[in-house]
Amino acid sequence: MKKFKYLDYYIFIPYLILSIIGILMIYSASSYIAISQYNNSQYYFTRQAAFVILGLITSMFVFLFKYKLLKSKRFLVGVNGFVALLLVYLFFFGQVTNGAKGWLFIFGFGFQPAEFAKIVVIWYFAYIFSKKQNQLMHNFKDTVSPPLTLFGFYLVLILLQPDVGGAGILLITGTSMILASGVSTKLSVAVGTLGVFLIGGILALVRVFGMSLPFLEKYQYDRFLAFWDPFAVSESAGLQLVNSYYALRRGGIFGVGIGGSIQKTGYLPEPYTDFIMSIIGEEMGLIGILVIMSLFSLLILRIYLVGIRAKDSFGSLICIGIATMLLVQGLVNLGGVIGLMPITGVTFPFISYGGSSTIVLTISIGLVLNVSATDKKHNQQVLEKNSKN
Repeated sequence: MKKFKYLDYYIFIPYLILSIIGILMIYSASSYIAISQYNNSQYYFTRQAAFVILGLITSMFVFLFKYKLLKSKRFLVGVNGFVALLLVYLFFFGQVTNGAKGWLFIFGFGFQPAEFAKIVVIWYFAYIFSKKQNQLMHNFKDTVSPPLTLFGFYLVLILLQPDVGGAGILLITGTSMILASGVSTKLSVAVGTLGVFLIGGILALVRVFGMSLPFLEKYQYDRFLAFWDPFAVSESAGLQLVNSYYALRRGGIFGVGIGGSIQKTGYLPEPYTDFIMSIIGEEMGLIGILVIMSLFSLLILRIYLVGIRAKDSFGSLICIGIATMLLVQGLVNLGGVIGLMPITGVTFPFISYGGSSTIVLTISIGLVLNVSATDKKHNQQVLEKNSKN
């Protein structure tokens, strides 16, 4: 329990405040729909509060977990195997929800194995690349081939659900960890350039060939149409984005007050998940969004800083992976809400409703707090040793 004196409050407090804001705004955003669906305005509110409390307990458990055990190969292989089995089971026996086989249901509670795959990949990459720093510099191809095989396996299974947003976040997070693991600058620049051209090429292909592309489903093409001109398809594919614009415009700078949203009353589908930032913009205005983004930015920057300062390469890569995951997920969600990129169904970290995402995010926070505490303890021991000498 002495470990609590090394708790990083620059990470813990923003996480806690964001989680509390999320609970309150989920209550506001979901109350109207919860009454019509369950005759209980607090249905989503109480569930999210339970998820956050469970997540807080989980994060503290991970924080107190022995750091050396996080590097246990047997433990890591077991967790990897379990998540891989869940994804395979989901592919064959998963229940289709909102057009995707993304959920498993146990005793009435649903969870998304793809969410847990994110943190497992970060953990696994951190373990492998921290063990093979020298090999990465001199024999990159042979060193990354085994972890990339498992990584590709996860990506394919998630894409087949299909969950393009989740797979995209996983791909960017994994790539960032590879680039941060000690590879050459030339390779980093080449991969970054290739990524930009790849995204641009996909957008161009979809724009030119549309539904004739074999890998594109109709609902995915509809999202591109909504991205290019939402008002042209405002009655169908562009409905969410158009109503998101109405919400943000109505909220203005200061908002209409918590509970005063119109868009949550049936105009914006599932306003407590993907588009909760639209409701926050309507009720709390630009000021409310800026407060949330400031806390979120502080959290991410602090995690990156812990990763940069960490003496242990395993802990450093853990932090870089988690910070990148949070950054990409937040940008993808906000980009969809304001129309800067196609809607992908990605939620906003700590704010949107969701049990699986909440638990995974809190596990991530627990891991980062563990790395930070371990590094602080090591630094203190070094100082004490030097002072004695």
